[in-house]
This record gives sequence, C-alpha cells and structure tokens, in this order.
Amino acid sequence: MNRLLRSLPEGAKRAVRPIALRYLGLCSIAVLAAVPALGAQRVYVTYGPLEISVPIESLELFVQTGVVDNTWDGFTQYASQQQLAQLRQALQAKAEVSPVTISQFLYTPQGEVLLERLGRVIQTKGRQPGFYAIRAALILAAADSEGLTPINVLKKFPTYGIRIDIARGLELVNQLTALVNRSNRAIAGVIQLANTQAASEPAINLSELQNPDRRGYLNWEKVSLTMMSKNRQGRNFPFDLYLPTGGSLPAPLIVISHGLGSDRYSFAYLAEHLASYGFAVAVPEHPGSSSQQLQNLVVGRANEVAQATEFVDRPLDIKEILDFLDTLSASDPKYQGKMDLQRVGVIGQSFGGYTALALVAGGGINFEQLDKDCQKEFDTWNISLLLQCRAQTLRRRDYNLSDSRIKAAIAINPIVSSILGESNLSQIQVPVMILAGTADTVAPAVLEQIQPFTWLTNPEKYLVLLNNGTHFSTIDDSPESVFRVPANAIGPEPALARRYLNGLSLAFMETYLANDPTFRRYLQPSYVKAISKDTLGLSILRSLSTEQLQKLLSGTSSPTLPASPPQSAPAKP
Repeated sequence: MNRLLRSLPEGAKRAVRPIALRYLGLCSIAVLAAVPALGAQRVYVTYGPLEISVPIESLELFVQTGVVDNTWDGFTQYASQQQLAQLRQALQAKAEVSPVTISQFLYTPQGEVLLERLGRVIQTKGRQPGFYAIRAALILAAADSEGLTPINVLKKFPTYGIRIDIARGLELVNQLTALVNRSNRAIAGVIQLANTQAASEPAINLSELQNPDRRGYLNWEKVSLTMMSKNRQGRNFPFDLYLPTGGSLPAPLIVISHGLGSDRYSFAYLAEHLASYGFAVAVPEHPGSSSQQLQNLVVGRANEVAQATEFVDRPLDIKEILDFLDTLSASDPKYQGKMDLQRVGVIGQSFGGYTALALVAGGGINFEQLDKDCQKEFDTWNISLLLQCRAQTLRRRDYNLSDSRIKAAIAINPIVSSILGESNLSQIQVPVMILAGTADTVAPAVLEQIQPFTWLTNPEKYLVLLNNGTHFSTIDDSPESVFRVPANAIGPEPALARRYLNGLSLAFMETYLANDPTFRRYLQPSYVKAISKDTLGLSILRSLSTEQLQKLLSGTSSPTLPASPPQSAPAKP
C-alpha cells in the first residue's frame, strides 16, 4: 500500500489515496474468521470528506477476467499492472477452512475481540460497526462452493453496501507499522549483540566436537499411562513415559508440555532424542487445551479454544505427574531406581512455555498485571494477550503453581508477559532458556520473549532467537490431529528448527540437570553461530538488560556488548 502511494505524483496522492487503500480494506475482511441471505452490491470507501464506490460485480469481473471496467473511477491511472495483479491475486486467495470451524472460532471470546476491532474499519453502508455482518459473511463464504475468498466474502456481506473507513484503517496500519519497526530494531540489535559476543570468543572447530542434535546411542522404551487426578474431579489424561534401558543410575526426568491445540505427539521427536542420551521423559496431553479441545470446539462440544482454568490446571498436571511417578517408583519394581524425581527439567512450547515458567516462577497468576494490560485487549496487536486475558475470569486467590523439584526450564515461544509479568518472572532461581521466533505473529518475540527475558534475575539464563522462525517452527505433525498448519505459517526448514531444538535442549539439560559441564560449549554464542544456517538463523545471548532493550526499541543507540554473566559450576547431585 505505501509503495503504491509513494509511486504517485504529489498532486494525485490526496485524491487517489482512498482508492489505493481499498486493497487494505478488501484484504482485511478475509484475514479473520459468522446469516442473512442478501449480499452486498457496492463497496464504499471513505477517507475524510471523500468517498468512492465500486460495484461488487465489477470487482468480480476483475477477479474472473482481469478486466477493470469504467466504474473504478480512474484507478488504473495510478496503479501499475503489477499492483493490479497483486490486488487480483489477493481477492482470489482462498482459505481452506470449514464453515463450522470458522463459526465456532468467531463465537469464542478471542474471535469476538478480533471481530470488534475489524468492525471499526469495515462497516455497513449506514456506518454501523460491521461486527455481525463480517461474521455472517465469513461463515457464508466458507459454506459456499466458491469457498472463503475475499471476493466471496464481499458478495456474502448481508447488507446492500460495505463501507470501509480508510482513516481508521490507516490508524491501525500506522500502529502496526510502528510496532513492527520497533520490533525489527530490537531483534536486529539482539542478533548483533549475540554476533559480537560470538566474535569475541575463540574460533570453533566443528570437526572436533560431537553433534548434540544427533540421536544418542542409548536404547529406551515408551510406556503409555493414564493420569487420574486425585484433587481435580474429572481431570484424567494420558501421558507417555520414555525410559532409558540398561542404565545403572536413576535418570533425571524431563517433562514436555505441548502448546494450545497440540498433543503429546507434537514433541515426541524431542522426547526420543533426550531419552537416547539417558534422560527419562514424560509427555502429558493437557485435556483442556489439546488438539482434542479444538475438535470439540469445531463440533460444538466446547465454546472456547481453552478454558481460563487451563492456566491453573496445566502446571498442576505436571505437579501431579511427578507425585504419581514418585509413588510408582516406590511401589512398582519395574520403575524402581529408574528416575531421579528430585532432578526434574521442564520444556514447554507456547501455552506449554507458560506452563514451564509458571512451575519455576513465584507468585502464581499475576492478576494485577492482567488487570492493567487487559484494558488494551481490544487494541493490542499481541494475539497471545487475548488468551492471557481470559485468566481474569479465574477466582482471585493465590495459586500454588511452582514446584521445587524442577531444577531447569526451557520455554519455547512462551506467552507470559501479563499472566506472569515481571514481578513473577524475576523470582525465578533456576536456569532458564527462552526461545523466540522472529517471525512469530502469535506470541511476538519482543513482547513475549525478549522483554520477559530482561526481567529474569538469575544469571544462568539464555535467550535463543530463530531468525525467520515462526510460532510453529519446532512443532512436529501429530498423527492424531485433524488440523494442519499451512506451510507458510510454519516457516522455512522446520526440520532444521527441530534439530536446533534437539541440540539446544540436550546441551542445556546435560549442563544443568545432569551436571555435565562439558556440554556448556554447545551453549556458547560462537558455537551457535557456527551451526547457524542463513535460511533459519540461530543466535544465543546470555544477558540483556531492560535499559539495553529500550535503547534498541527506540533506535537511540547502537547495541553494546553486555557483560558476560559468571560461569558458575552446576550443582553436584
């Protein structure tokens, strides 16, 4: 859009601005995911006192044939053939989603927040917010044989006209642009700091080192068990236990917590990798926020992507698994001496990242921070905040979510900025690794990982950046999930992302859980930079202050190398 405006003569910019910005309005309709019969006839685009309109049938002719008729008010005088081709392609873009799925989502609290925001820009001809009309159009388009495309959404809009308020749209665009620019500055600065640190270290000869991302040589067996909660009626769920075979000493235990809409198979590759090096691994399936929950949402057996109680239940799931395995180890000869349940690590992704950090943070749910941040729920670009704000509906009490048996934690794409906040994260006393994807649009890196990293006070901390990584880069396909994330949302080289995670997780847990200091070399910036690939870059940083981050965000100064934290030796078992 901005490129189009910049390409115009100065005298034409003001007049053509509403036309050029039509692209914004038309495409925005199809980004979100609600039933009257009549479809819209015209699109009205307003910008201050100016207004133009285009018949829907003219847009449809353009989509089908590429022909721009004379109702476009001189649009072709200012738009290049390339820009017209881009607009046509955007209007044809089809989202493969069922009407039931999109309907169920749009009636959730998160879906309604998004509709409310979009309805400020896309209105009925009578200037009423488009909330209900947008929802109806999206559901009807998804149910139509032509499918969910922008042009079909326009045709299904249940009023005579669609009014797109470009001034409001521009306000949203400017907000998003400012946020993206700030985020890009911060991410570039963090990567530069990591590169500077790597350059200050001795050169790495990869041929002299083992590859921690390669499978180990130990055998293991997988046992599938069912956890039946003693204190939470009806909270029953499966979990898989990976046990190394042939070891003489109890194995440290690592628990892996999946993200929202995933299951215990999403990180089975990581469980197998860790087990092959001698770790016991437990992988639960959280029943209220798993792939089954999404299926329940689609068929109408659930009305939310996750209940607010999941913010409490998930950490309690893991605490109860540890209690259960402790009892099992004492009572069943098959498990006696197999696991060291006083040396536990936890790894989690997204909602599981929150789960991992909640287990080692103090303070439980940070209601004070939620009350402050969720006042901006309808204006935020942080999609994860919509989920975090659901915790406001919980009963206000002190939830005991931490567990002293956990000695190390890895959080991948965690959502923690408000639900835990600075006051809780600053209390963490165990080693922590936070992994962020620079292209994560669900849990934005700066807001949900980089800034929370600056709140950690324990010197044994690591910030890992996957350059071009998304929210889904490290998640493997599950054989039981009916949902598939589109390839463009997964991002480049997911297999490489999983290898990165294998190596980093092993090195971190060997160092801080198995107390083997020889694995520290694989956590050094110089090593990480040496194995990084251009398509999916990898960086690691040991220290970043709040002041440094603010300077990076504002662009007031170039990043300076942080002082390296002391290298304390791992505690002896």
